[in-house]
Amino acid sequence: MVVDKLNDADLDRLFQAFADATRRDIVTRVTTGEYSVSGLARHYAMSFAAVQKHVAVLERASLVTKEKRGREQIVRAHRGGLQRARRLLDAYEAIWRQRAERIADILAQG
Repeated sequence: MVVDKLNDADLDRLFQAFADATRRDIVTRVTTGEYSVSGLARHYAMSFAAVQKHVAVLERASLVTKEKRGREQIVRAHRGGLQRARRLLDAYEAIWRQRAERIADILAQG
């Protein structure tokens, strides 16, 4: 399956990024506004360094971007990366819907 010509490494980074609840929560937060890494860290019972690592995983997957502003690192949603992820998941959904329809057709013939 080809979706925006993502290679296996890109797909692995994307699914790894979404595999963790904290990273999914960070993505949700930054889609509604920008946060500093320290601002994000206040929401989680983990160290600042751990939150930085989560943000780095999201950044490698092109789901967020970071920008240095003074002494702060500002995290924002990466719209293009999120749109690519949506298209990928939509393509997988289409595959599963087609399979379900084929199964329903086979059962209806039986």
